[in-house]
Amino acid sequence: MKRTTVTIVTLLALLAARAGFAAGTLTPKGSPHAPIQIRDHKVEVVIDNGFARTEVTQTFFNPNDADLEAIYSFPLPKSASLSEVTIWAGEQELDGEVVERDEAKRIYEEERDQGNDASMAEKEGFQSFEFSVARVPAGGETRIRFVYYQPLAIDTGVGRYLYPLAEGGTDEVAEAFWSRNAKVEGTFAVHVQLKSAWPVADVRVPGFESTAVVDKHGEGDVEIKLEAQQAALEHDFILYYRLADGLPGRVELVPYRSAEAAAKHEPGTFMLVVTPGVDLGPITGGADYCFVLDVSGSMTAKLSALSRGVQRALGQMRPEDRFRIVAFRERARDLTGGFRPATPENVAATLKELESLQADGSTNLYAGIELAMKGLDADRATSVVLVTDGVTNTGVVDPAEFHRLLSRYDVRVFGFVMGNSGNWPLMQAIGQASGGFSAAVSNDDDIVGQILLAKSKITSEALHDVDLAIQGVKISDLTERPKKIYRGQQLVLFGRYETDGEATVTLKARLTGADKAYTTKFAFPATDTENPEIERLWALDRVEEIQAKADAGLMPQEEARGAIRDLGLAYQLVTDHTSMVILSDDKLAERGIDRRNRGRVAAERAAQAARNGQPVRGRRVDRGAPMFDGPSATLGGAGEGSRGAKGGGAFDPLLAGLAALVVGLGLAAVRRRDQQA
Repeated sequence: MKRTTVTIVTLLALLAARAGFAAGTLTPKGSPHAPIQIRDHKVEVVIDNGFARTEVTQTFFNPNDADLEAIYSFPLPKSASLSEVTIWAGEQELDGEVVERDEAKRIYEEERDQGNDASMAEKEGFQSFEFSVARVPAGGETRIRFVYYQPLAIDTGVGRYLYPLAEGGTDEVAEAFWSRNAKVEGTFAVHVQLKSAWPVADVRVPGFESTAVVDKHGEGDVEIKLEAQQAALEHDFILYYRLADGLPGRVELVPYRSAEAAAKHEPGTFMLVVTPGVDLGPITGGADYCFVLDVSGSMTAKLSALSRGVQRALGQMRPEDRFRIVAFRERARDLTGGFRPATPENVAATLKELESLQADGSTNLYAGIELAMKGLDADRATSVVLVTDGVTNTGVVDPAEFHRLLSRYDVRVFGFVMGNSGNWPLMQAIGQASGGFSAAVSNDDDIVGQILLAKSKITSEALHDVDLAIQGVKISDLTERPKKIYRGQQLVLFGRYETDGEATVTLKARLTGADKAYTTKFAFPATDTENPEIERLWALDRVEEIQAKADAGLMPQEEARGAIRDLGLAYQLVTDHTSMVILSDDKLAERGIDRRNRGRVAAERAAQAARNGQPVRGRRVDRGAPMFDGPSATLGGAGEGSRGAKGGGAFDPLLAGLAALVVGLGLAAVRRRDQQA
């Protein structure tokens, strides 16, 4: 079988079509009751050692003269491990324990129907967490607090934290059923503590530059505060932080193993972060660009902005480049009849045809990608730019079919999943099939910055056939390694270690046709209790990997369901097959529910209190035997990658057009939002 080298730049522009569909309390449409109000909404974030802890506290108020059930919907952050939910009903405190999903629903409904205080937290696919509160008293308040963890990677020297609030507008069934109250009657506040073992050069909060207060207490100690009155929960809070230039390529280890586990010879858990210090050169020569454009009905308000963006991209191509346009709704068609040289005449004729397009119909994403894979030239580097504003809803929708299609080609997929309801599991399947990766992009994101970070990946070489091996210490359940590492990309792995002691870690890859090996040695500790949260992050990593294999048809769904359920119960994770039921201590005891989460939460809180009183601890483990020599050219050191990280440097022609295209779509969404406000 002939394999074609292709680069796919995937921009899933899941832009919210309506401003009001955001985080907030849900009320069935047509309900005779006034909606449950949000009195205040406060967010505490700590970013430390490669992961973030987010704690949300909010107060609900029932303005009606009857007790009501409150349902609060919160967009699901990618790779978020929901660990704690606490409800205060009057003077009574209710705490959460994870049980099987059906059991949680049964218990909650029984307690609710008996008029008792109860709550439940569940995961709605890849889209949202939903919290049900059985009773908000008439004319009274109920307070809810929840905590989740998520890993954060550094890309080209830049870290990014997202607190999602804006809904992606992709769930039309839910939108038709629910009215959503997203307004905070009192105070909306965000407080972030950023702790870094490496110097932080700068921070940025897009959209809140004039209101966010930034205090730098030290090189790696930054505090960000934001407060507003009567705010609407319609805009995401995004924090970018840029590390200092010239930092070394490195290996960092965050382990956890309790003294009790060590005494019983039970395994420890770890997060391993490899920051390559390998300079990856540019790809030269003429290139082909295939634009795959969604022209389904939901694109009606965006089609003119889409055409302008494509015009900008086509107008800046080099004479040796070629382009092709594929449009899809229920079916896909090739508007250009194959690749055309990027001459002014060809560009003008294509733009005229684009302007005549009318948005209509549903979204057949598979058909668009399938047509884009046909007629490729094996002798030319090809980029396929996919732009859509919704998840696939007609034609082939099974992720396994996308996996099989893309596995037939040697492709590079760069997926920008835009919007909080973006189908990132599907993008993950596409990325795994192609050896690429995907990144989430918010509607309120710094889109130009995101594209700048991607620039060197698209136009530079990659490390191929990547294999990371750990010897000397027995390792199990290690994250599946990617096939490629791109310029500026970190390798973040989770796993378990059965024994302590010195390990030899070797990263093997191919670069410009030659085999490369990078090696270091360091010790896995017998005990380390500083970061117990790592256990939940490891378990969630396993859950996502198992689900991805099942979605790709590489694992039976029933087997995956059982494995995910068992991990959720053992590590107290809210998954597609487990939920958290929140009851009083007496009710939990009465129902015989094991208090697994109580002990885990106590250990996490104790560790967090200890860390709060100490300087941030560096986790680099290869200082004595560096895996990479010199500063990292890919992560903020000298060279093209650092210029992109600092916001300087130039776009290449394609990315200038992509920036215009996506920013145009974003501005169109903002204009519609402002008009509807």
